Amino acid sequence: MEQEFESNEIIDRLPAHLKQFIKPQNYEHYTPINQAVWRYVMRKNVDYLSKVAHSSYLDGLKQTGISIDHIPNMYGMNRILKEIGWAAVAVDGFIPPAAFMEFQAFNVLVIASDIRQLEHIEYTPAPDIIHEGAGHAPIIANPEYAEYLRRFGEIGCKAISSAKDYEIYEAIRHLSIIKEAEDTPQEEIEAAEKRVDELQNDQREQSEMAQIRNLHWWTVEYGLIGTVENPKIYGAGLLSSIGESAWCMTDKVKKIPYDISAAQQEFDITKPQPQLYVTPDFAHLSSVLEEFANKMALRVGGLEGLQKLINSKNIGSIELSTGLQVSGTFTRVIEHNGKPVYFQTTGKTALASREKELVGHGTQNHPDGFGSPVGRLKSINLAIEDMGPRDLRAYDIYEGEQVNFEFEGGIKVSGEIITGTRNLQGKIILISLKNCTVTYKEEILFQPEWGNYDMAVGKEIISAFAGPADARSFDLITHVPTSTTIKSKKTPEREELESLYESVRNIRQGKNTKFSLDAAFDLVKKYHPKDWLLSVEIFELVSGKDEKLAPQVLEHLEDVKQRRPEVAHLIDNGLDLVKPSLVKAN
Repeated sequence: MEQEFESNEIIDRLPAHLKQFIKPQNYEHYTPINQAVWRYVMRKNVDYLSKVAHSSYLDGLKQTGISIDHIPNMYGMNRILKEIGWAAVAVDGFIPPAAFMEFQAFNVLVIASDIRQLEHIEYTPAPDIIHEGAGHAPIIANPEYAEYLRRFGEIGCKAISSAKDYEIYEAIRHLSIIKEAEDTPQEEIEAAEKRVDELQNDQREQSEMAQIRNLHWWTVEYGLIGTVENPKIYGAGLLSSIGESAWCMTDKVKKIPYDISAAQQEFDITKPQPQLYVTPDFAHLSSVLEEFANKMALRVGGLEGLQKLINSKNIGSIELSTGLQVSGTFTRVIEHNGKPVYFQTTGKTALASREKELVGHGTQNHPDGFGSPVGRLKSINLAIEDMGPRDLRAYDIYEGEQVNFEFEGGIKVSGEIITGTRNLQGKIILISLKNCTVTYKEEILFQPEWGNYDMAVGKEIISAFAGPADARSFDLITHVPTSTTIKSKKTPEREELESLYESVRNIRQGKNTKFSLDAAFDLVKKYHPKDWLLSVEIFELVSGKDEKLAPQVLEHLEDVKQRRPEVAHLIDNGLDLVKPSLVKAN
């Protein structure tokens, strides 16, 4: 795969199936209006969040090198993030939840590099660099929280999904894109919202991925910390939303002590959250995560875990008590007394141990599936994996011997042993046979004409999880999103407005400029009467310095407020950031 992004030691460790999501940031594509949006949100946030955010947020802004005045350059961020053992990569909007979490497991922060439009300055359902860069990045400077995030990714990427989960991901991605895009017809947005509602209100049982996604939402994205009576903000969704960070502190939002019940609480990304969860400290987040993980197929295994993999219809893995791992698309289980006694995959399958593919047991060796009994032999107290050399000899489990295994549950295996594969502890994990027949009651599960038979060894399934044990066993570079983010339209009017924003930005930075402040204000007032942010920026520069222009700008902003009441509070918020400095100056 051709690399189009700047890498570093942490990013280099990423497997190819994650690197497929990375895109170049293209910093030069950010416009002067984009920069003004970033600056407005950051100035307002830092001013307000200094009072209501967890102390780690402001400390983290300094540590991660995130500036209030300009959109962060990811390469500059990476040089600083490296000091705390993390890195950042750019992606295009929402990526699948499992991939998002796996990035976290590698200590890599995923940043949607687009930025919200001025029209959506307070909140956007689409992930953007304000949400990711200004929300997620600063808080990971806290070591305990950073470890929670990494551990969450490590466990979360093993959560088993359902077909419904991918439908929801695609529906939410589509909705977030069209809501952020310019000029999307209202009926198209309503249709997309209806589709998301239908999927989220579907009463089918929540998958593990759906539940752990809920935990992620109520902590990493929308978490509060402290006490219910006096919480502080640490969730990135709140830290990056100038509207919701204030809304969440009111009595209109119910505050609930955080516990594992949050895994059942669905959310709606298009609306302010009606309730939020409060954790007493970051350590409690990790305790709840471990409590949830103890219920996952990852740690429970057994019939329940195998059935979850079958229902998912995606590549997954089981691990037997010997450490043998089988990866593929699981399609069948035969059970006996509540335990699996036989499992079957269909299509490409690979065998591994300790997340490393076994030599001679990749997908090219098992292209059409893999099936094996699991459990103990009938009427024998000692499991095969626990047998020593003498036991194996006594039961004729030996190279060149003809064997007739009958397992508890009725699976029978007859054939001549070719060889056995052992793990590092010396336990047999795989027995290869020739002239082999495998049956269950009257059903033939394997017959000699199909070739040699590899029988997995293990008295129980101790783990079941999403994805392959060894990612290199499968071609996972297959993600093709059904939609891509929509860029702003370039019109002569927009380009002229951009040039005015650029002039004001250059003046602030002491650079040569095309328009003076007087000229820029005259043009924006005359030809761009709906715009409000540029006039706020001009007022910031002339307030207390230009007694003639400052009142004219204020008068114009009052006029904009009358004509556009929906932005009146945004104008007032911008002016409030300027006026305190005037008081101090006087």
